Amino acid sequence: MAQKILVSALETSSNIHLKALMDEVWCEVELVGIFDKSLGNPTYDISSMAVMGFVDVLKKIPFFLKLKKEMIALAKDVDKILLMDSSGFNLPLAKAIKKAYPNKEIIYYILPQAWAWKKGRIATIEKVVDTICSILPFEKSYYQVDTKLKYIGHPLLDEIKNFKSTSTNSNKIAFMPGSRRGEITKLMPIYKEVAQRISKEAILIIPKHFNDDLIAEVYGDISMFTIEREPYDVLLKVDFAFICSGTATLEAALIGTPFVLTYIAKPFDYFVATKLIKIDFIGLANIFFQKMGLLPMHSELIQEAVTVENLIDKYENIDNEEFLINSIKLREYLQFGSSQNMANIICNTKEL
Repeated sequence: MAQKILVSALETSSNIHLKALMDEVWCEVELVGIFDKSLGNPTYDISSMAVMGFVDVLKKIPFFLKLKKEMIALAKDVDKILLMDSSGFNLPLAKAIKKAYPNKEIIYYILPQAWAWKKGRIATIEKVVDTICSILPFEKSYYQVDTKLKYIGHPLLDEIKNFKSTSTNSNKIAFMPGSRRGEITKLMPIYKEVAQRISKEAILIIPKHFNDDLIAEVYGDISMFTIEREPYDVLLKVDFAFICSGTATLEAALIGTPFVLTYIAKPFDYFVATKLIKIDFIGLANIFFQKMGLLPMHSELIQEAVTVENLIDKYENIDNEEFLINSIKLREYLQFGSSQNMANIICNTKEL
């Protein structure tokens, strides 16, 4: 008989990890809840979930309150609950489900970055989550309940199949302006000028779920770019990448592609973030290197620092060999992938 799993995976990156997990699951499961429609028949498809920044979240509060009630109702008839990332929605959901159904097993995979801000969430996670699945080696030191938390490896080491062993000289560069409208519209004018000023083939990586109408609306004129949809393939072959802050920066760092992280937030969102988030870097690779006692792995340009001149300067002054050495160090630090370990947790076996 199939296990029924209530899934709450609101982010595109979470669904990539969910797909890798489902490829490893060896028991029979049925998914319900919030996830990408390519994985089954969700109650809500993630395309209706995308929000960016504090202002956008406020606008969608009534929608998410209604959604939370529906998810609590669905929890009654499932065997387990699997929460992925999106702590603003998933932590209140976990509290409500645990209150309504104390014996339901709640699993959290891709934990909230409570070590960066709102550390008080750690106590909530320890109280209401039964199995805490960490994908960051240093994360365990922030938690008190050792029996609940396990470092299960990082999912990107499952999902990325090929890594660079030598520096490339392909005469190609990549641009990854993010997956949200706000990110893309802020970065594209700068990326376009950079592409025109660097005499290499400029490849623009567009998310797979974007259709032609959305591309025309959000990106504008992209005739100066070669368009690609497979980020790992592109990152493997290009010499350098300009990447919006997010999972893609860690993907490039692991693959071994030199890059600069860029991010432009709404002024209010940036102001709030600087007051709440107490970390020195926003790129995960740089955070990992700081935890290892090493210098930053890559450059970060934020807000007004994201200029054409600064991006070109970072491109022209990268040390390719040093970056490749650091990429290997990063893979060794993360050790192994997590999908098989998560599959064992879902299917109730000894996982590690």
